[in-house]
Formats: sequence, structure tokens, C-alpha cells
Amino acid sequence: MGGREGSMANWVVEIDKELGNIDRAREIEQWNKRSIYRVPACIKVLNPKAYQPQVVSFGPYHHGELDVAPMEEHKRRALLHFLKRSKRPLKEFADAMEAVAGQLREAYEGVGDKWRDEEKFLSLMVTDACFMLEIMRAATATASGGGGPNDDDYAVNDPVFSSHGMLYHVPYIKRDMLMLENQVPLLALDVLLTIESGKPAKHEHVNKLVLKFLGPPNARALTLAGLGLHPLDVFRRSLLHLGGSSMRSSAGPPDEGSSEVIRSAVELYEAGIRFQPSKSNSLQDIRFHRGVLSLPVIVVDDSTEYMFLNLMAFERLHVAAGNEVTAYVFFMDNIIDSAKDVSLLHSKGIIQNAVGSDKAVAKLFNSLSKDVVLDPESSLDEVHRRVNKYCRKSINMWRANLIHTYFRSPWAFLSLAAAIFLLVLTVLQTVYTIVPYYHTDAAPSPQ
Repeated sequence: MGGREGSMANWVVEIDKELGNIDRAREIEQWNKRSIYRVPACIKVLNPKAYQPQVVSFGPYHHGELDVAPMEEHKRRALLHFLKRSKRPLKEFADAMEAVAGQLREAYEGVGDKWRDEEKFLSLMVTDACFMLEIMRAATATASGGGGPNDDDYAVNDPVFSSHGMLYHVPYIKRDMLMLENQVPLLALDVLLTIESGKPAKHEHVNKLVLKFLGPPNARALTLAGLGLHPLDVFRRSLLHLGGSSMRSSAGPPDEGSSEVIRSAVELYEAGIRFQPSKSNSLQDIRFHRGVLSLPVIVVDDSTEYMFLNLMAFERLHVAAGNEVTAYVFFMDNIIDSAKDVSLLHSKGIIQNAVGSDKAVAKLFNSLSKDVVLDPESSLDEVHRRVNKYCRKSINMWRANLIHTYFRSPWAFLSLAAAIFLLVLTVLQTVYTIVPYYHTDAAPSPQ
């Protein structure tokens, strides 16, 4: 009994001590430093593989796992080639990385006891940042902030850095670099470039190198304000065409239509709404004006599901991220119910299908938004309300009901046409019957 009371007393003392250390400003600073997270089990349960790197690990979370272990020897070789080409000792890079070790460690949520050894953590940061830098330079064939790999650097039959390696490894490395748990702070790459060049690296060089490697071609010219948090953050901002950090956007006061689920693309089309590609490919560029819904063009391929799931997880876990990608996915899930909706959007040039059947694309979008929490003030809420308001107009509802009832099936259409034809014949027959009667009645009687 005394032992239990002693334990309780210790717990009370411990809580009282922590209570005295509560500081709002310190808590704000602590959460601001964090940007790389472990994805909770409640998110992973629907598709665990979407958050698990398959070829290479970046950062501490998946380092040493069996599936990614073979890439470790290639990471080590990339570090050696980088050091040889830079003509600077490893100690300079290690010392510079040590100066920001606190910032790098605090970027990760709960790195665990395994990485409390500072030397081990720093060697991981230097090695992984070097490999990321080398693979991006080799793949884009562009030097950023210093010399890049060339034909005389890596062996022509190098398993990773040869043209053969670029063809067969880079697509999987790109996919692994878009996983939230598999990130390296871009601050680490910034440090390497600064020491390599002998002068402070420009943040735009690091961001643009990531964009050239990960981003779509039209995003390469995008200039981001400040150094990105990590590759996933830069990629997300490129999809949204965000020059600065993303901010929560307000959609205005809700109205009576904001709680309605938007109709499918086919139903919207039948209600008189027309679809067209947006002027830009930004996921935010969704507009509704005078019965025309403009949507950004999207290429759906094998990596689309992993990409969106990790972007949505980042938005869910990083308070300052915003909710634009989640809002886009939720909107697309609403207007895509079946293969017919995908086929319609494909015919309008909005969806480019690289996964096979339209049914597979519909299934993909329908699965993406499972258990997704949508911000009530999402950036697309205003578009949602305006589309529903348009559909609620009497003439549009009448047209939709007419099409839905009589034009969905060719037999229903033929029945309607036959009914109209018979009605016209009946009217004509009645007219021809009545007209002679009145004509006779109106004729003058003979004198």
C-alpha cells in the first residue's frame, strides 16, 4: 500500500513540475519546428503501402529496414563521389551539419532513442542529403550550386547513376521521395551546397532542383519564397502554384446549399453544366462561371494514389500547411461516381488516364477520400455552393429530370418520340375533323 502511495506521490510531483513549465510561446515555437511526421495508424490502415518506401529510405524513420537496405551501399558511393568532386574534406560538411543538428532533429516528430546519438544522426543526414542531391543532379543533368555528375564521374555500368539506372530506379526513387515519413529537411541540402560552393547557397537553387526532379514541366519556372521544408512540401506548393507558404483560405459565410453533396459529373452535365480545362494546372484553379465548370488537367498514373495520400496526410498533420489538396481530392471524389463520369471528364480533356480503364480511375478517387476530414472553410466550398445553387434552379432541374427520365435509355427515348408522334397525329386528326365542320357551317346557304 505504501509503495502505491509513493508512486502516486511521485506522479503528482512530476505533473506539478511540468505544470510550472507550461509556456505558450515555447509550445508555439516547438510545433513550428516540426514538419516531418509519422503517419498515424488510423490513416495508414486503409493503404499501408502508400506510406512505406520501397527502394530508398530518407531520414531516420525507415533507415535499416529490409526492403530499402540494398540502396545503402549506393548511398555510400554517392557520398564518396560527391566528396571527390567537391575537393573538400568530409569534416567541413560534418561540422556545418552539426551546427544545424538541433533544427534538423526537431523537424522530425519523435525520432526515438535510436537516433539520440548525435554522430549517428549527423552521418545519416549527410549521407541521405548527399544521395538525394546526387540523384536529382544526375536525373536532371543539371548542376545546381556547383558541379554535377558527368560522364567521367560514375561508371557507365553503375547500377543507379548510369543511364540504365536512371531509367529503372529513378521512377521508384521519385515515388519514395513523396512519402511523408521519408523526408530530409531541405536545410540539410542547403548546408551541403553552401560548403561545396564556398558561399551561401541560394534557397531558390535548392527549390528549383527539387522542382526539376519531382515537379511537372510547367512548375519548373515557379519561384518559391524561402527554402522549402522538404521535397514533399515543395512538390505540394508546385501543384498549387503557391509562391509563398500556403495559407488557409476562407470561402465566405455558409449558406443553405453548403451541406449538400455535389452531383456527379454526368448529372451536372445533364443539368446543363459544361466542363472545360482550367487555364492553369494548379489544383486550386477550379472555377464555376455562367454554367461552365473549369477544372485543372490531371494525369492519373500508378503514382497518383501514393502522391495524393501523402499530400493529404501532410495537410492533416502539419498545422500550417492548409487544406487545398484535400479539398481538391474531396471535390473530385464528389463529381466522380462511376466510369461514365471519368469518361466524360476525359472527353473534355480534364483527365488523362494512364492507368487503364475508366473504372479504375473512378475507384481510385472514390478510395482516396475515405475517412477524410474536410475543413468547412475549404477553398472550394464557394464553388461547391455555386454549382448546387445552379442545379437548384427550376429550369435546370426540369432539364435534368427530363434527360434523366427519357434520354438515359434509347428505348425510353423511342417511347417518348413515339408518344409525341402519336400526340401530333391525334392533334392533326382532330384539326382535320373540326376544320371541315366549321368550314361547312360558315358557308352561305343557297338562295
